[in-house]
Amino acid sequence: MKHITPITTGVALALAACTPNKLPPAVSSHRDAVIHLMDAAAKSLTPEQRAVCYLASAKQSSELLEHPESGGAARVIYNQAAADLTVLLRSVEQGRFWNQPLTLTDNSTTYRIRFAGKSRDGQWDPAKFTGFTPAEDVDLKTIKRRNRLDGIGGALVGVRKTSPREPFSPLVGVTAPVTAVLDFKGNDATLTLVDPTVKTCSRVAGKDRALDADFSAPLAYYPQKSELWEGFMGAVNVQNHMGITGLYMLQPYDPDRIPVIFVHGLISTPRMWRNAINEIETDPELRRRYQCWVFAYPTGNPPLYSAMRLRDELAELKRIYPNSKPMVLIGHSMGGILSHAQVATVERHHWEVIGEDKAKALFKNVKPGDLVARATTFQANPHIDRTIFICTPHRGSNMAVGTLGGLANRLISLPADIFFTTTNTLGNSVAAITGSPDRFPTSVDGLSPRNPTLKVLGSRPIEATHHSIIGDRGKGDSPNSSDGVVEYWSSVQDTAQSKKIVPGPHGAVELPETLEELRRILRSHLKQ
Repeated sequence: MKHITPITTGVALALAACTPNKLPPAVSSHRDAVIHLMDAAAKSLTPEQRAVCYLASAKQSSELLEHPESGGAARVIYNQAAADLTVLLRSVEQGRFWNQPLTLTDNSTTYRIRFAGKSRDGQWDPAKFTGFTPAEDVDLKTIKRRNRLDGIGGALVGVRKTSPREPFSPLVGVTAPVTAVLDFKGNDATLTLVDPTVKTCSRVAGKDRALDADFSAPLAYYPQKSELWEGFMGAVNVQNHMGITGLYMLQPYDPDRIPVIFVHGLISTPRMWRNAINEIETDPELRRRYQCWVFAYPTGNPPLYSAMRLRDELAELKRIYPNSKPMVLIGHSMGGILSHAQVATVERHHWEVIGEDKAKALFKNVKPGDLVARATTFQANPHIDRTIFICTPHRGSNMAVGTLGGLANRLISLPADIFFTTTNTLGNSVAAITGSPDRFPTSVDGLSPRNPTLKVLGSRPIEATHHSIIGDRGKGDSPNSSDGVVEYWSSVQDTAQSKKIVPGPHGAVELPETLEELRRILRSHLKQ
């Protein structure tokens, strides 16, 4: 076996202290495994030589996993070797070494390696991923509590990014937790990519061992731009953010898992859900049975328009994946109104609740199938089983009619095509929505207690099991309480299967009480 340069124990110790994953010192029985791993990092080696070094390190360390003194160090060495080998084989020379039987030789040492295929008990198909990133290399500064397991195997973020982009894929690709495991019989190695959300153990060196896994890194891999600034610009400069509108999967599609779709509120982005999803996935059963999606949209548009876009995306999801399981929607604030509009049926005659004359004026020039018709009349989605409303202003928020609401309306700039299409259709009857014939409705109008669209939506039954999570910012005086933006009387739903008051403000999504209630509801949904 070729080494670049003999490494003394002292030098090895110094080098080990500098490595990002904090390799154990190259002493005692695991010294050769550390040296092979260090050799593998040398850029002067060919990819084949580096792969042999990684395999030698993994093999030697796997043989020491039961060693009374070096067992712990051997596990660290083995995990890094398995992770780095996987990254190397997938990335070099356009994946020439990937997903095919290999014979790798350096001087007198030869290894044969094969890739384990997909299985229903928790093995990923190696062809699923276009790249890997070690979980340790992902910046987790936006994750409040790291969700990981200590064990055997290289913890990775598997990434699937294709050109052209696949339906519902984020720009950076779809991510998943992956644990790379190498098992040896002599110099024959099998590389298995384990899905740790399904499988918790894998056989290494003749024994079933608990897996190492990182469930937070795949979430943190997605871009970490300023949520507040992006949310603000998405609200006031809608035209430049229309392209973000869409449904995005955060994990590879799995027909056996239930889609949970998170819908954010005003002046926000899907990134607001990162820590909530991370906390939900601390429950092994929930991360095994559910798959998480988000809906992104510029929040300056009228809620009924954004709800129409969500409706279209959900229909497309069902068209592309006809066998997908019935969904769960979770909406915060205005996102709850968008979710509400997915589980209610509204037809033209239902608008008469605002007054027969106003309803007739509203639909005077509306033709079936045009933009206004699609936004204002719709059927409840039969593929949604359950909806969870968090701090949702079902009956509006008084802040939308105050000074802040007026300022927000002046700042919001809506897309010209939506503006002209709608105003040409509605004419003066736009007053039926805004109360003013001179102004087109924005998202802020959509949150006003005087907005007739909320009255219409509120008059219709919710055709799915639903739950209310209501914020109370500290006085504990419900039903006279408020989360600072939405009063209790607006957020509560008498028909809800459960109502939970949490001690926090409008942005209550990450409160421990909110997260535990979400976990409780999702566990209950599995039983039902």
